[in-house]
Amino acid sequence: MASLTIRNLPDEVVQRIKTLASMKGHSMEQEVRELLETRYASKSEAIQRIRQRWSALPETTPQEVDSWRVVGRHNDY
Repeated sequence: MASLTIRNLPDEVVQRIKTLASMKGHSMEQEVRELLETRYASKSEAIQRIRQRWSALPETTPQEVDSWRVVGRHNDY
């Protein structure tokens, strides 16, 4: 695994991380690790879900898209 050093973090950010870590009963290092894993794992999982759903949709023509625009403009929402 890689290591990461982050310099010049604002004191307020460090304090928030310390507080969160303390509330959860673990170290700042563990808290930051979980934050990073959650932030980036969630994004890649979301992209994967979007790609799966997109690939299941039928292909559409430009004419179909144009007709949807026309209908959408005339619907009262």
